Amino acid sequence: MNFTLKIWRQENAKAKGRFKTYKVENISPDCSFLEMLDILNQQLIEDKIELPVDPIAFDHDCREGICGMCSLYINGRPHGPEQGTTVCQLHMRKFKDGDTITIEPWRAKAFPVIKDLMVDRSAFDKIIQEGGYISVSTGGVPDANAIPIPKEDADLAMDAAACIGCGACVAACKNASAMLFVAAKVSQFALLPQGKVEAEKRALAMVAKMDELGFGSCTNTYACEAECPKNISVENIARLNREYLKAKVKKADRKREGGGFG
Repeated sequence: MNFTLKIWRQENAKAKGRFKTYKVENISPDCSFLEMLDILNQQLIEDKIELPVDPIAFDHDCREGICGMCSLYINGRPHGPEQGTTVCQLHMRKFKDGDTITIEPWRAKAFPVIKDLMVDRSAFDKIIQEGGYISVSTGGVPDANAIPIPKEDADLAMDAAACIGCGACVAACKNASAMLFVAAKVSQFALLPQGKVEAEKRALAMVAKMDELGFGSCTNTYACEAECPKNISVENIARLNREYLKAKVKKADRKREGGGFG
């Protein structure tokens, strides 16, 4: 299979970027998208197509759809045309021979470009850090039935915990909102008894940090859910809103009473 690639090249966050066109030939349909980029970079290095030789920078790690590092905007869609799939799980058979493929980095103020297709997503790490810890015993392993949890709650918590923090929700949102990400991280604890102790602090602190870092507001277009490679539901956003409002009310009540979170 042969492809024409229009790839965004940018030296750093302050440099002016531009698209550059490359040709790749004889690509196996079973080749993954990242392997195709590896082939192109090898071609750039060995054939010295560009001087000075400057391979295309892109993020990757596990290449198994687990880490969320392979975050690319492909033909106008985060992670490409296949639903519920990360870029590293995307194969070239999903495209047609001779296709022109446009590849860009995430576009969001909170995700500045590092170089080419790589963006700095440390904002997500800061939001998680702001959420703090959960108060659970670190002693011996408790009996399985020591803390009974309804299966429905456990399943919903696991579904929320499946979020890999790739940032596709931010890239898909017209407002660059991180609500789905924050909602997933709040929900995975809010649904379980282990997460109740710090629930109020967590919701308030994570939302405040999200706003501080420059993410936009949620306007319920559902683009985040549609493009999420792990199919995280927007129901989690509704849960986040409930957790946040409850925490605000309780905080206001404590303030009137002259106390704090304690």
